[in-house]
Amino acid sequence: MTVAPTENTQAPAAPADRDELRRRIDVLGIEAQLTSDELAVRDTARRFVDERIRPNIAQWYEDARFPVEIVPELGRLGLLGMHLDGYGCPGRSAVEYGLVGMELEAGDSGLRTFVSVQGSLAMSAIHKFGSEEQKQQYLPGMARGEIIGCFGLTEPKAGSDPAGMVTYARRDGDHWIISGEKRWIGLASIAQLAIIWAKTDEGLRGFIVPTDTPGFTARVLEPKLSMRASVQCEIELDEVRIPDSLRLPEATGYRGPFSCLNEARYGIMWGALGAARDCLEEVLAYTSERRQFGTPIAAFQLTQRRLVEMQLELQKGLLVALHTGRLKDAGTLDPVQISVGKLNNVRAAIEIARDARAMLGGNGITLDYSPLRHANNLESVRTYEGTDEVHTLILGRALTGHAAFS
Repeated sequence: MTVAPTENTQAPAAPADRDELRRRIDVLGIEAQLTSDELAVRDTARRFVDERIRPNIAQWYEDARFPVEIVPELGRLGLLGMHLDGYGCPGRSAVEYGLVGMELEAGDSGLRTFVSVQGSLAMSAIHKFGSEEQKQQYLPGMARGEIIGCFGLTEPKAGSDPAGMVTYARRDGDHWIISGEKRWIGLASIAQLAIIWAKTDEGLRGFIVPTDTPGFTARVLEPKLSMRASVQCEIELDEVRIPDSLRLPEATGYRGPFSCLNEARYGIMWGALGAARDCLEEVLAYTSERRQFGTPIAAFQLTQRRLVEMQLELQKGLLVALHTGRLKDAGTLDPVQISVGKLNNVRAAIEIARDARAMLGGNGITLDYSPLRHANNLESVRTYEGTDEVHTLILGRALTGHAAFS
């Protein structure tokens, strides 16, 4: 199905117009707090989104297709595993990684999620916990986008409580045999390798599982109302046999997967703001052009109030993200602080997307405009890598000293 413009709509803002809109939105002058290197990396991602994503995303979303052809382009731009050092990885800062995530999610959450699964989850697991041989074998190709990875932690009955995992790996001489199921695993059907977390007699362990190994099956979950330009799967592991050389030797216990999840959660606090900013840009351009009763909608008091509320939440969220990134780059970040950004920024972003859709009226339910697409995607972003409830309880435990998880 071809997505065609709808009658009586104003065209979404062009890139040059968006620059002016962004200047107006940045009432606190946050951009002035960024270094020249940070701005350069951000602008590289911004140009990629303007040139490759915006013209195509409505069709990709409509067709429920992840554009796998852009993966090597992301690699050439240095956006895969960009916060990792060595092994062909760019070694950029946490703030630079966050800025790129924001720009990518301004295009679509599903595309930023790809970069997160590849870099913050699969590549981070190998970089943090793999052997030297594993790092040399896999990371350079993953950084170039030649090898796609996925991260198998969540199960059908073990989401917010990974301790309920039933996937099990048993030793058999110099091999491991893995059986179980994983669900909501991004990229699994297009990946060449999967990081699989499984219980063993020695505790929780991580494994690199080539997806062409006999017994490994990935099935795409569809139809979906969210993240349609992305791929989520369920994985079946039926007596999958791999050598011990594919076990992540430094991954022992739940510290392994949780440290990777924190990398992804950090990126989310930035990415969600990209979706929110894109919504505000679109509705700000729309209300400035759309006239009712002979007056631009943007001139009405109620419209200005709604726009300003969006602006305030977006600016506050960006301050949280930037401060968190500076702490991460300084090596002083407490994982609890990541929960502040994930909880606050995604919650704010989804409210901005919903209100922006409402301000577009009937035109807002079409794919000519991004807010409803972003709102649908953000329902997934709000759920994965820790729901609102999980992050609330993480913060509650830190605040009160009492754990309320059980």
